[in-house]
Amino acid sequence: MDPFIVIGLLVIAVVLFATEKISVDLVTLGILCILVLFGIIDAKEAFAGFGNEVIVMLGAIFVIGAALRETGVLDTLGSLLARTTGGNARRIASGMMTSVGAISAFMNNTTVTAMFIGPVIGMARRIGISPSRLLMPLAFSSILGGTCTLIGTSTNVAVSGAMKQMGMAEVSMFEITPVGIILFGVGVLYLITIGMKWVPERDKAESLGPEGAIREYLAEVVILPGSPLIGQEAYSSDFSVLEFQVVKIRRHDIELNVSSHLIFEEGDIVLVAGKVQNLIKVKKIEGIDIHEDLQLRRSGVDVSDASVAEVVLTPRSSLVGQTLRSSNFRRRSGLSVLALLRGDRTLNDHMADVTLQAGDLLLLQGSYDRFQSFEQQAEMVIITEHTYSSSARKRGIALLIAFAIAVTASSFGLLPASIAFLITALIALATRCVTLDTAYENIDWRLLILIGGMTAFGTAMARSGADEMLAGAVTYLLQPYGALAVLAGFSILTVLLTQPMSNAAAALVVLPIAVQAAHQLGANPRAFSIAVMLSASISVLTPFEPSCILVYGPGKYRFSDFIKVGSGLTVITLAIILLLVPIFWPL
Repeated sequence: MDPFIVIGLLVIAVVLFATEKISVDLVTLGILCILVLFGIIDAKEAFAGFGNEVIVMLGAIFVIGAALRETGVLDTLGSLLARTTGGNARRIASGMMTSVGAISAFMNNTTVTAMFIGPVIGMARRIGISPSRLLMPLAFSSILGGTCTLIGTSTNVAVSGAMKQMGMAEVSMFEITPVGIILFGVGVLYLITIGMKWVPERDKAESLGPEGAIREYLAEVVILPGSPLIGQEAYSSDFSVLEFQVVKIRRHDIELNVSSHLIFEEGDIVLVAGKVQNLIKVKKIEGIDIHEDLQLRRSGVDVSDASVAEVVLTPRSSLVGQTLRSSNFRRRSGLSVLALLRGDRTLNDHMADVTLQAGDLLLLQGSYDRFQSFEQQAEMVIITEHTYSSSARKRGIALLIAFAIAVTASSFGLLPASIAFLITALIALATRCVTLDTAYENIDWRLLILIGGMTAFGTAMARSGADEMLAGAVTYLLQPYGALAVLAGFSILTVLLTQPMSNAAAALVVLPIAVQAAHQLGANPRAFSIAVMLSASISVLTPFEPSCILVYGPGKYRFSDFIKVGSGLTVITLAIILLLVPIFWPL
């Protein structure tokens, strides 16, 4: 009876993971409770997985990633590596994918994708191509890059930990690197040849020309005492030299219509439309200043070391439906609104009186902590890099060096990986690269609970005999065709399960069954384990993978776009796994 209960719970878990109507961590904990209530495992076995060092290592990596992002190191790396030269889309895509894959080999691929989205969109617009041509290759290359090392994806770490629980040696840092590099290289080659023909080109009309034009924002500029603009006519003033279009003028709280004979006076607040880089330069031009920036300084806020960023308002933002004035935005946030943009429409109202909508772009200035606070509250999404203080950047670079040392030390067996990364995370906290609150907020607790719980589920499958039953069924169907056919069956099953489930969950569900099948066949269980692990990391059939979800909206893709481009890539990489795994880990 127990095997059927466990298999039934497995089916329920797959369905619930797929629908996500109930959080995956709650599903996992609920299943553990049922397993204990039915006496299939005891309480100690149910929670043994949460004491696994894999949990500590993953938590430390989340903290390190957050610290590198907080200090601006990740954004700096992303910006530098994304700025490839030339105007050919394939050449740019190959350079970008190589850079992304290299970083993704040592960082969570979702984090790497998020880091590159802003720079890649900006690069696409500067060279005059649709961002959709680059964003899908960005997501796919980050996923494939994660197959190159143990820490490239959380799935690799989770499977390695599960293998240790089953009596096998853990996966070393670079054990899968030869296969991963081949997978990544073939994937890049596929994407810049066949794939690029199928990657859609959306909103080409919105792409900007080679001159580097970018979107124009609405901003309020104040004319200061002694400004050379005083006495100049509105339509023939220095604003034209700055490439600003004068929209309206407010003088002593009275709005004036712009005419060719209107003369600027001291204290005028001029509503202009201009490019982002020119608006930022206003702060350095004598005689004028951004109105909101000036007001913020007069209120006593120090903006000398502030960050500047473009942000987009989310549908959940409390600012939606309000104006900057009614929401008391400046006092509430401590941020200065330098400019505002809404699609391609011209806004004629002054910024303080514009009713904000989801999707509005704001050019903000303020402390990086303020930006992070509002982003974490789902008020907005940051789409451009920030200007970080030099001291924070230096601490971030030092942390990056410490992280590299930790990777090296764990790779050569000088330190356990969990200890090496935990020390690095503690260094990040001790040097104030990240606050303790931010560190905890950036740990994916749902994933850690999922890994700990599914490890116990594997114990339940072994204890009940469910793994033998399933392995026997798969083996019975495919054994006549040889061990490789059985291996292929489990790899395909893993790929399919990653669509409704997370990659880690799919791998942890299939792994114990595949290992048991290997034992029944007298085959190498490590080869089966590695195949399952890699198969879980290369599935890009649909946009359900987190990295793909991140680019789905900005790229304005359709579901069918991922099937068209991703199915071919998945089939090719799966074939490579089935070809190379038996060579590197003989069956």
